[in-house]
Amino acid sequence: MLQSSKLDPAAVERLLTIELARATERAAVAAARWRGRGDEMSADRAAAQAMREELARLPIRGRIVIGEGENGDSAGLHVGLEVGAGARSPMELAVAPLEGATLCAKDQTGAIAIAAVASSGALLQTPDCYMDKIAIGPGYPEGVVDLDRDPADNVRALAEAKGAPTGEITVCVLDRPRHAEIISKCRKAGACVRLITDGDVAGVIFATDPSGTGVDMYLGRGGAPQGVLAAAVLRCVGGQMQGRLVLENPEQRARALRHRLTDPHKKYGVADMVTGDVLVCVTGVTCGRLVKGVVFDRGRIETETLVYRSATGTVRRIGARRAAP
Repeated sequence: MLQSSKLDPAAVERLLTIELARATERAAVAAARWRGRGDEMSADRAAAQAMREELARLPIRGRIVIGEGENGDSAGLHVGLEVGAGARSPMELAVAPLEGATLCAKDQTGAIAIAAVASSGALLQTPDCYMDKIAIGPGYPEGVVDLDRDPADNVRALAEAKGAPTGEITVCVLDRPRHAEIISKCRKAGACVRLITDGDVAGVIFATDPSGTGVDMYLGRGGAPQGVLAAAVLRCVGGQMQGRLVLENPEQRARALRHRLTDPHKKYGVADMVTGDVLVCVTGVTCGRLVKGVVFDRGRIETETLVYRSATGTVRRIGARRAAP
């Protein structure tokens, strides 16, 4: 995936894994200092600043294609920003320094810092709009669920593929009024519905590890850039996902055209959203089912990070302890 004139690609990739993990760790620690303080903006700003400083030290130089707003919309980690201290490389980054700012501000479970790096052209670039999504984990036949099917039919199809009654299927859904019909239909089909208040990147990732998270399927409408970040994890571990852009105004439609996304009805699968090698790091800000949150204890700071690699299909859990500054 990576190239360098000084180191072989495998060595650079191992180095990049550690450096990218440091970026999400620093963002998580910065955000965690604002846990429970009711100030989403300050938490998000602190996380973005910390991640930007750490990304500046990456051993490659790449460009952010999914970030905090499009070029000129944000002073932070905006789309188009070049980061890294190494030689210019055809690499792309997708970042969310604080996914679940409301969760962090309320000190609720599930806030994370996430970053992905991929080969050039690998990541689908979307406008900042909604995306309808459905996702399940690995081990199922292709097409067992479909975004165009009724939620109840998807529940029943997944239950059949799993060899379990529908009562043993858990569907994760964002707790929003727009999802009332989805929630009702899933429950009528017999499924358990786990409602989350924010953080649909984590919601999709839940479905990749049902034995650990208890979630079999993610369903609903959330951010399109977040959908691509979640698809990057699915690219690494397997599983299925479909997403369709929801373009609600002329500005979003114009931005979609600039990204050459011309078909408003297209369903994007994992292979459409992430077409090449990708490395993803996820660090917990608050405690959750994916990763533990940041711990401040007696002059030390502890973090937990998940590292996903598509080239090997591996998932590593990294626990780090450092002295508090």
